[in-house]
Amino acid sequence: MRDSGQVGAIEWAIAGRPMPGQDVSGDQYVVVDAGDSALLAVIDGLGHGPVAAEAAFEAIKVLNANGGEPLDALMYLCHQSLAETRGVAMTLARFSLDDGELTWLGVGNVLGAVLRNAPVGSTSLAVALVGAGIVGHQLPPTMHIRGVTMHPGDVLLLGTDGLRPHFIEDPPLAQEVPSLADDILIRCRKETDDALVLAARYRGLAR
Repeated sequence: MRDSGQVGAIEWAIAGRPMPGQDVSGDQYVVVDAGDSALLAVIDGLGHGPVAAEAAFEAIKVLNANGGEPLDALMYLCHQSLAETRGVAMTLARFSLDDGELTWLGVGNVLGAVLRNAPVGSTSLAVALVGAGIVGHQLPPTMHIRGVTMHPGDVLLLGTDGLRPHFIEDPPLAQEVPSLADDILIRCRKETDDALVLAARYRGLAR
């Protein structure tokens, strides 16, 4: 599974695959052009196979239909809609297309980081703070939306736990985002779960 595109100043790409032996993946993604912002999400349906995919696709429907809503409201809407499913882990990120501000919110184990290309390797600017829980079954008592200011060239990575967590450690940021996502999937995927990574680069505002 591969896809890529651009929303305003954001170039994005995903690479993913189901667990070996499965035909469908419970690891999915959403990219929504919400006018003055772009909503990006990576969703990990609990487990794998059709029941995990069912939960993930229910979350996708909610996010696509409500992409302009605040992140905490989106999390609650998904939580309500997924009550009859296995549930998901999910991290949401919103880019302001006016000023490059990124806000994000996560529940479960979808890992996220913002990275900056450096003369030698890469520098981690921020790591997503995710709350313990399962969207659809138990949300954290409080959910904290955090923010970080993106600079031209900075990259957001979001990945499911089908990737080894070191995928955010010194990835080859000089590559275009489709190649970056492919590289991470190939190097860091596990053989025991679905896997998906989303990479998004902020290109900066046109002058």
